[in-house]
Amino acid sequence: MTAFQRLAPFVAAMALVVAASNVLVQYPVPWFGLGEVLTFGAFTYPVAFLVTDLTNRRFGVGAARVVVAAGFAVAVVLSIFLATPRIAIASGSAFLVAQLLDVSVFDALRRQAWWRAPLVSSVLGSLIDTIIFFGLAFAAQFAVLDTTFGLPDGSLSFPVAWLGAEVPLWVSLGVGDLMVKLVMALAMLAPYGALLNLLRPAEAAR
Repeated sequence: MTAFQRLAPFVAAMALVVAASNVLVQYPVPWFGLGEVLTFGAFTYPVAFLVTDLTNRRFGVGAARVVVAAGFAVAVVLSIFLATPRIAIASGSAFLVAQLLDVSVFDALRRQAWWRAPLVSSVLGSLIDTIIFFGLAFAAQFAVLDTTFGLPDGSLSFPVAWLGAEVPLWVSLGVGDLMVKLVMALAMLAPYGALLNLLRPAEAAR
């Protein structure tokens, strides 16, 4: 089996996750008043960190970066057709920086407790991803003649009681998005742990 064949399932999974997230991030969760703080993309995007971490564990840093680069390229092309250009640019930038950070942090911690590398790398990656994505996609200074979400753009303020003040829509969405990503980072430990024996590190990744 060639290197491309070994990595193909990981590349395909990455592209699918990011493309789906690019679409779902445009749709606020309509229940329980969460539309001001949460989109459906927050539930799917953290799976990308799982794909990166499993690749890193199995094949090492170089392979993980190849998967990130390939997934990035495919996802950006798909997002041009599945999302607005601004979301495509923001998503691509956030994805690349966050995933490469995840790869480096995971590698630095890979010889510690089994859960530490995927958890710490995913948490840090999620934080950076949220800051970059929402800063580029929805901050007021970038919201020109745009009605993302079908709601008033990010230049308007919305009351968010649990934040104790009125904040721009993009800020409340970003905070809600990050909270879900952090919960999902914990949840992704379950499939990661379940696949530990199946995806043992190859000799080159040790």
